[in-house]
Amino acid sequence: MRTRSNSGVRLDYYQRVVHKLILDHQQPVTGLFPASPDNDHAWIRDNLYCILAVWGLSMAFKKIADQDEDRAKTYELEQSCVKLMRGLLMAMMQQKDKVEKFKSTQHPLDSLHAKYSSTTGRTVVKDNEWGHLQVDAISLYLLILAQMTASGLQIVFSLDEVAFIQNLVFYIESAYCTPDYGIWERGDKTNHGLPELNASSIGMAKAALEAMNELDLFGARGGPSSVIHVLADEAQKCQAVLQSMLPRESNSKELDSGLLSIISYPAFAVDDPQLITKTRDTIVNKLQGKYGCKRFLRDGHKTPREDPNRLYYEPWELRMFENIECEWPLFFCYLILDYCFQGDKNNISGYMQKLENLMIRKEDDGIKLVPELYAVPPEKADLEQCQPGSQERIPLGRCPFIWAQSLYILGKLLQEGFLAVGELDPLNRRLCSEKKPDVVVQIVILAEDNEIRDKLIEYDLHVQTIAEVAPIEVQPARVLSHLYTYLGRNKKLGLSGRKSRDVGILSTSKLYSLNDRIFAFTPQNFDYEEYYMSRDPALLASTFTANVAFLGMSWKQMLGRPTITLLATQYLLDQGKIPMAMITTMKKLKSGYINGTRVTLGNLGDFLSTSAITNLSFLGSQEDGYPDKLNPQVQSYLEEHLLRSFSNKLSFLSRPAGAPNARMLKRRMSVRGAIKKTRSINVDSETLGMEGEYVGPQLERKPSWLEVDTNYGRSPSPDEARRKSITKGTSTTGLGVGSITPTDVVKEKLPTPPKEQVPINKNIPVIVRNRTASESQGVSYAEQETDELVTMLRETESLDEQGDILQYLVDTHGLEFNTGMTENGKAVTVKDLLKALYEKACTQKLWGLVRHTAGMLGKRVEDLAKAVTDLLVRQKQITVGMPPNNEHTITAPLPENELRQLIHLAYGDDESTAMLTQELLVYLAMFIRTEPQLFLEMLRLRVGLIIQVMATELSRTLSCDGEEASEHLLNLSPFEMKNLLYHILSGKEFAINSVGRGNFSIVSNKSHRYGKKSQIILESGQSLQGNIEDIPPIVEPDRQGQWLRRRRLDGALNRVPRDFYPRVWGVLEKCQGLVIQGKVLQPNLTQEMTSGELKFALAVETVLNSIPQPEYRQLVVEALMVLTLVVEYKAVSHLGGTITVEHLVHKANQIFLEDQMRCNGDATLCCAKADGGGGGGTLLCGGAAGVCQHLYDSAPSGSYGTMSYLARAVAALLAERLPPGAPLECAIT
Repeated sequence: MRTRSNSGVRLDYYQRVVHKLILDHQQPVTGLFPASPDNDHAWIRDNLYCILAVWGLSMAFKKIADQDEDRAKTYELEQSCVKLMRGLLMAMMQQKDKVEKFKSTQHPLDSLHAKYSSTTGRTVVKDNEWGHLQVDAISLYLLILAQMTASGLQIVFSLDEVAFIQNLVFYIESAYCTPDYGIWERGDKTNHGLPELNASSIGMAKAALEAMNELDLFGARGGPSSVIHVLADEAQKCQAVLQSMLPRESNSKELDSGLLSIISYPAFAVDDPQLITKTRDTIVNKLQGKYGCKRFLRDGHKTPREDPNRLYYEPWELRMFENIECEWPLFFCYLILDYCFQGDKNNISGYMQKLENLMIRKEDDGIKLVPELYAVPPEKADLEQCQPGSQERIPLGRCPFIWAQSLYILGKLLQEGFLAVGELDPLNRRLCSEKKPDVVVQIVILAEDNEIRDKLIEYDLHVQTIAEVAPIEVQPARVLSHLYTYLGRNKKLGLSGRKSRDVGILSTSKLYSLNDRIFAFTPQNFDYEEYYMSRDPALLASTFTANVAFLGMSWKQMLGRPTITLLATQYLLDQGKIPMAMITTMKKLKSGYINGTRVTLGNLGDFLSTSAITNLSFLGSQEDGYPDKLNPQVQSYLEEHLLRSFSNKLSFLSRPAGAPNARMLKRRMSVRGAIKKTRSINVDSETLGMEGEYVGPQLERKPSWLEVDTNYGRSPSPDEARRKSITKGTSTTGLGVGSITPTDVVKEKLPTPPKEQVPINKNIPVIVRNRTASESQGVSYAEQETDELVTMLRETESLDEQGDILQYLVDTHGLEFNTGMTENGKAVTVKDLLKALYEKACTQKLWGLVRHTAGMLGKRVEDLAKAVTDLLVRQKQITVGMPPNNEHTITAPLPENELRQLIHLAYGDDESTAMLTQELLVYLAMFIRTEPQLFLEMLRLRVGLIIQVMATELSRTLSCDGEEASEHLLNLSPFEMKNLLYHILSGKEFAINSVGRGNFSIVSNKSHRYGKKSQIILESGQSLQGNIEDIPPIVEPDRQGQWLRRRRLDGALNRVPRDFYPRVWGVLEKCQGLVIQGKVLQPNLTQEMTSGELKFALAVETVLNSIPQPEYRQLVVEALMVLTLVVEYKAVSHLGGTITVEHLVHKANQIFLEDQMRCNGDATLCCAKADGGGGGGTLLCGGAAGVCQHLYDSAPSGSYGTMSYLARAVAALLAERLPPGAPLECAIT
């Protein structure tokens, strides 16, 4: 034998170590590793980490092969890896039925097992005897399979195995919303078997999805049928949730050292370098000790105080484990690998030194072993608890701990230069946090037909029609979602394809090739047939710009540029014109930038060479032996779905010509108000502490549009203007009874408004409505025969009235009632009439009616379940229903139909508000995806309260009463609704412009001078205040109500100051409980939960939510903040017994009123009357919970601020509690 080079000798040493510690234990039949000599269970996760050292060593030998034996060793080591990976694959394939079932249920009992018998590969414990659902283990398997395949190993042998692995991809696809037991197999840290969302599992799944995407499992020898496909949006969802969670691990674990595996090797799942550093630093600061890192805070595993006779912990005993948790050297191995990938030599040698000092030398051959963990000896537990880190620890558990030993060997091979980091990561995942060049988003606009193309040419926008882009075919997103259900089907294994119906914007922004055809897909949220929000051009435009920005940020790891294909269809036209919102957006696109994202507008044909193109080869008839021939089902599906234009054929609501007779008109008035009776939005002063200004007698008659129109020239008198701003009613105006004409004639008669006023008058009504008769006239509904109602329905021109009649018919007869009309020989039901009305209301943009009919028809918002999931997985809980009595909390993702039932249940008969709730949930989800910072320090989104606050804001800004405000709210267009919600979330001041016909637009207030006043701009373009220049700036009233509004918004949104919950935890430590609204926060919560734990925050918030008035809730939060300052500055050692927080607020109010009387402040007009300080004065002021309005409206700071009064109240409380004569330190800072 020739002499070995030094490196050869060193490698031979590592080969002996690997052989002795790892390969000797590999089972010859299955290839799996048992947990220990006396336990033959093989865990997926541990087995995968064990084999990494073998794989690393095989690549090191490959490089120095200076002798034939080295090549043989390389092959032998590689085959050990293949053997293990195939052993795990066989074990999982025996559970193929579970994979199939789990795709639909995501139930813990349907999950693949986490461990198998190492001798037979069969299951070892029953489904319910172990926390089997561990998404991170299956994800780690897929990730390492991808990396090994990329390094040249052949692990997968047949197309059936490819199909199984494709289904494993579907198995982990929904990781971002699947609570599991996680890397420590525990779920919630009390170990009661409750799964929770774990950041480490989501990160591992994201890495696996990205690594598997477009990977050929047969390596260089494969073809299109052995390629795995992943929908990019699934990985993106994991990415977004991960971003929002880190450095938190889950609800019960505020931090976990297991996160090291996803911020660095092996997953590299985080793209944001700052977040990686923040997570690593937090782990090092809070969990690292002399002997390794703790897994998480208050981890009782193997500590001296753990009761070995039971698996679970009582919540109160978790406190006993503080500071004595075991430390695991394993995490030093992760940190060493992390620093190897960063090339940080100092830290590598520093941690290697620490680790080697902890390793235990074997007696016989001197190999150093990594023990599982170091625990505090029982007799030293108390000392360690008082002085963390002071005591010597003893090694416990398995030794060697092969998971750690394997990572240690990898670290040594990297440190000594036998391996390069790129060899351990052939897919280059480590580069995902590097800066990338800007994405250019390609945009294609196609016209449905020549008519629309010509309309766009008028605005200098040259587009192609669908016919002109042939042979490229354009389809809606739902077609792509259907095609993806064929992916991964396999009859032999009994596997169906992909279950989820959702395809996101990342997937529709690719082009797809199928044999010789090319497909482009339009985005899912532009599906006109599905949902009314896509009928609002302004909302479509804003969704579109959000999509472009999202693509700019999220288009990663894909070859080629994203391409958005948009269709301009007849639906977009507003009375035959293309809406301005669309035109301005399209013009912006021509500039090359839109909101900071680079875009390029062009034709589909020109983009073929630069776009990302995916091959849909899986649609072939693989299993029938014709891979190149389209699956016959797909063939027929595609032929059916080639785009057809969609026209509305419902004509039974069209009116016969001729004016109706007077009797009908008279009766028609009694039909009114059926829809109104269902409303439940409450803007009463009692519940929300609101004071709506009274505007004077309500004017019944609305000015007609024609009247206004004739006066373009002259400015309306202030009185007239006032009248227009408060006209009551849903959304229509009358043309006066005399001028009832068939609609098409009206269109021609209307004078066309001058060009610059197009936006103001874009909603010209073509609807006739008479408002003069009073409600009480005529006969009551009950006496009218159904057929008379149906005749009235045909007679009336007003859609609102049709709505009222149909509402009545539904209430009395139900949706399926046959009206006796026929259309094309079919009987017409009430439901058909409602559908027709919905279509008309959409066309005429009567949003209140649209929402109501959509609710009655049971329509649902596009992706309601996805929106709710998006909010929940970012740790926001949701309540729906009107507070305080009807709120229902949603804490876990629910299927679409259950959500709809829950929402409709919460609002009773109020279809409009139920529909509005669905709509707001979609907007909240949009905002949390694009601007997560709006939601900082908010845990629960109470949609009912948000709706009430929106109505209150409208009533304040428009100075109208509650009923009218809620009417205006329900009539806002979807875009304005989203806008109003945005202003309320961000706390920005806004003004409201009227755009005629009861429609308003909401504009941000730039000027401070009119910070509070609403500027209601009328058709004449003149604002209510006359000419702004003429009025001297009034500063005083502007400021009034500002802090009250601020508190009301913050209270309604449940927004709290930063670090509020951990600080309340500190207060609970120092007293015997906090009482709020009669509910007690017990101090034992600090025993059960750590201060940064989400479960604790939710417990505090639940108590706060029992306060019905938002502004009062906010003062209670401020009072708690004052208490936290007392604790933090150690003003007193203990706060004594239970503290009733409301007493502090009322005490502060009392001190405030005394001050007001002393200095004769504003409050002397209401509560601070000299006759006994607030005896009956509260009635005058109307402040919530008996606290003066003026206190709510004081700034927090300053000598007359709320904080100083609350501080004085707390001082009074402490003075009572302290023993008399005790010295009280009072330092004013």
